[in-house]
Parts: sequence; C-alpha cells; structure tokens
Amino acid sequence: MSTSAPVEVPDRLVASYARAFGEEGRAWIARLPALAAEVLERWELRRDGEPGAGEASLVLPVVRADGHRAVLKLQLPREEVTAALVGLRTWDGDGTVRLLDHEPESGSMLLERLGDRSLAAVEDDDTALGILARLLARLVAVPAPAELRSLGDIAAGMLEQVPRSVEALADPVDRRLLRDWASAVAELADRPGDRMLHWDLHYDNVLAADREPWLAIDPEPLAGDPGFDLWPALNSRWDDVVAAGDPARVVRRRFDLLTGTLGLDRRRAAGWTRGRLLQNALWDIEDGETTLDPAAVAMAEALPR
Repeated sequence: MSTSAPVEVPDRLVASYARAFGEEGRAWIARLPALAAEVLERWELRRDGEPGAGEASLVLPVVRADGHRAVLKLQLPREEVTAALVGLRTWDGDGTVRLLDHEPESGSMLLERLGDRSLAAVEDDDTALGILARLLARLVAVPAPAELRSLGDIAAGMLEQVPRSVEALADPVDRRLLRDWASAVAELADRPGDRMLHWDLHYDNVLAADREPWLAIDPEPLAGDPGFDLWPALNSRWDDVVAAGDPARVVRRRFDLLTGTLGLDRRRAAGWTRGRLLQNALWDIEDGETTLDPAAVAMAEALPR
C-alpha cells in the first residue's frame, strides 16, 4: 500500500545525524529511504503527507489499511529508542501518544496521529504550564519498569565526570557553580527515585489531540525522582522569558506551579533540577564549551536552596 515515490529525508535530519553520530549516522541516513519503503510495505501503510523530522527521527504521516490515520517514526536503534518503547507500552496512551505497533530492530514505531498545535502556541504561560504540569503528574505517578535505566546510574556517571570537566571551564565562577551542582547531586544520589520520567517534557512535546485535549510525545524514559523531570518545562520558551525582563521571577513561578501540582519536596526538586543543569553542562563541555550556558546560570540562581 506504500506509494512508489522514494522518501526524501529532510536536510535538518541529515545534518543532525552527521553531527551526532558521525559516519554511523551518515550510513544510517543513506539507508533510510529504503528502510522507510520496507516498513511502509510490511505494515501496509499509505503515505499521507510530507515527511517531517526532529533531531533524531524521520516522521511520516500515514494511513493504515483500515483507513485510520497514524504516524510512522523511524530512528537509529539505540538505548533511547528502547527506553521510549518501554515507556510508551507502559503508559499505554494515558497522557501520552499511543503506540500502535513497533519494530525495535529497525527503530520503527507506528503512533496515533495527533494535531499540529503544541503548547508553545498557548500564549498564557500559566495556562500552558498548568497543562504540562498536570500531564507530568500523571506520567510520573507510574512506577518505572525494572528494565529502564536508572537515575542512580546516571548520577554516578555524572559525578565521575565532574573533576575533569571542572578543569575545562575557564572562569573560576563557572567552576564553583559546576561543583555546587555536583554537590546537590551527591547529596541526593543515594535516593534516586523509582518513578517513570519523561525526561524531555517541554511545550513543543505536548500536542493537541482528539482523544484528550493534550498528549505528551517523544519521551526518553528513565527511572528516577520526578524532580529530575522539571528542567525542560522550566526552560520552555526561554528566549521569551529573557525578553520579558525578569527570568528569575518566571523560573520561581514555574517551579512553584510544577512542584505544587506534582506534590514534590521543593528542596529535593531544586537539587535534582541542579542535577539536570549539571548534566547539560557536562554534555556541553564534552562538545568543547569552556563556559556555562547563561540560561543555566540564571536558572540556578533562581532556584530555592
């Protein structure tokens, strides 16, 4: 039932894979049109629109043999894809896009079709954040399956990286901040939590839908403390937050709304949010950065102690 026209891979996905995965990524992208054609044929899908792409996946609107609309998502098989499948199967559409079919060996997922409008289109920030917070509260209420990676392991890995990463920072103030974020993680690392986290729930990853008004997409699940899941929401529309002139006020208001809705201990949540800032900083340093992101610094200063 697939169309005969070959799939055109968007330039942004080609560039993203070359940047993130090097030769392996370029080789996978070269095979992607043929892979897409095979999966379309195997699952009896008809293409129903232009291909789209995120940072890591090709997204094809499709129609199933029974006439229902869906989305075919293809990405390089790796740990994050396996975790996403575990999470989507476990949530089973409760607050998230529904997984209709999957093929782990090829990195293929068939998902229910949602709308094009994301929470980023909701102008009032309290309204948008309230919707996200209520969704997140539902997601983290679910105990994580045993096969998911653990925040405890991630925290231990981060703490091992800190000594050499500190030396890569040029500014003594940045070095002190990185050590401060690491201390927050070290204080909490023996109680990493066991909830199923989304890990990337920002405004663009919440879409309007028919089955529910809003549903979460693109999870990268792990087992851990819900406090580790707040940063993407706090960081949503950050350019607009800065343009409004008082980022600290917005961060505090968002933090209060999130922790209140999720029923979190504020001190623990602030500590794990500093853990997310640490994780992002370590990734940046690995990529050659020698200074901390000003947005991360501003957010850390606004968080309660």
